[in-house]
Amino acid sequence: MDQQLIRRLREEVADILARQRREDAANGLPPMTAEDERQFARAVVSRVLDGYAREEVTAGRKPPSHEDEQAIAEGIHAALFGVGRLQPLLDDPDVENIDINGCDNVFIGYADGREERGLPVADNDDELVELVQILGAYSGLTSRPFDTANPQLDIRLPDGSRLSAVMGVTQRPALSIRRARISRASLDMLVDYGSISPELAAFLSAAVRARKNIMIAGATNAGKTTLLRALANEIEPQERLITVERALELGLGEYADLHPNVVAFEERLPNSEGTGAIQMSELVRRSLRMNPSRVIVGEVLGDEIVTMLNAMSQGNDGSLSTIHANSSLEVFNRICTYAIQSVERLPADATMMLIAGAIDFVVFVERVNDFSSGGKLRRMVTSVREVNGVDGRVLSSEVFAAGSDGNAVPAAAVSCLDELEAVGYLPGAAATWVTAS
Repeated sequence: MDQQLIRRLREEVADILARQRREDAANGLPPMTAEDERQFARAVVSRVLDGYAREEVTAGRKPPSHEDEQAIAEGIHAALFGVGRLQPLLDDPDVENIDINGCDNVFIGYADGREERGLPVADNDDELVELVQILGAYSGLTSRPFDTANPQLDIRLPDGSRLSAVMGVTQRPALSIRRARISRASLDMLVDYGSISPELAAFLSAAVRARKNIMIAGATNAGKTTLLRALANEIEPQERLITVERALELGLGEYADLHPNVVAFEERLPNSEGTGAIQMSELVRRSLRMNPSRVIVGEVLGDEIVTMLNAMSQGNDGSLSTIHANSSLEVFNRICTYAIQSVERLPADATMMLIAGAIDFVVFVERVNDFSSGGKLRRMVTSVREVNGVDGRVLSSEVFAAGSDGNAVPAAAVSCLDELEAVGYLPGAAATWVTAS
């Protein structure tokens, strides 16, 4: 496919779209919806391609075939509303991760553990940077610049995937895209995938319905966000959810049948003058004034941990969050590290007391090799730890621990069993709830 041709025709179509928007505004017409604009763009693309075919015939050249026209039209539409030459990779349900070290060094990770070299996603690095700049301008709640003054970018792509990009601090611009392969996740879906047992699914469902504060821990790409979505989808539709994230990713409000009342907060970066930033800790604090049934913090990476723990221990029960850690037990040390680096400079003993009063369960998820299926990587919950109190350190018990197949199985008594039973939990039984699929 001639990428230069696609780029030229894309600019022509974009000019027509911009002109139409200006004319609509001048005539007092409401702006087109996103879907209407896409449909209008398809008509414009068809018109532009007809004009291009006539040009080729007039010049004595062979016009593009029907198949070529269709491919060019898809390329133009992807460049306008998608992610250019990345679109085929994002359309592939088996692609899990995409790492790009310059426009022609593309590495693709698949769900079955395969790693392959991919085709170039741009003709040169400048075009790759331009693609990221366009995505940064139209993704998220506010435009996010990507240039030498702002060499880092984290955004959520239209399909829900997470993109992280850097330039200026590397020899060539680099991107990492983590696919959101399961956006409408549920606990029964994770049971089908072998990530959790039916009994653990019933336990986690009861913990959510009993409004227990749950921290999901794991390494990068272990499946924390997917598990968080699945747990959030156990929350009753009438509850008001407020999510706080660095870059919008959870997308809980996209399914009105599951969560019709959602407010999604996104951290705002400083402008070119270094002002206007709104930090995660401020957003967590603000969320408490927005009448939340539950506050969900997408990922804890800094001093927002103190604000979040305070919120959890002051009556905002049923909160969910994720954190990077190497084990369920190591979560408490990680939280202490974040807290002592926060503005409050909270000492370890005070943080331990705060953890004991705030967190009910820590759920640890990890990627493990499943040798029974040829060594394929699987994501599974291997540990659930209940917080029992504090005595110089956080006291906890591992109520579910890794069994012979890696999946977490019951390992100790749960101290809040009566609360879980009150919402229908039966120890030893599979889940009996009904979830939307």
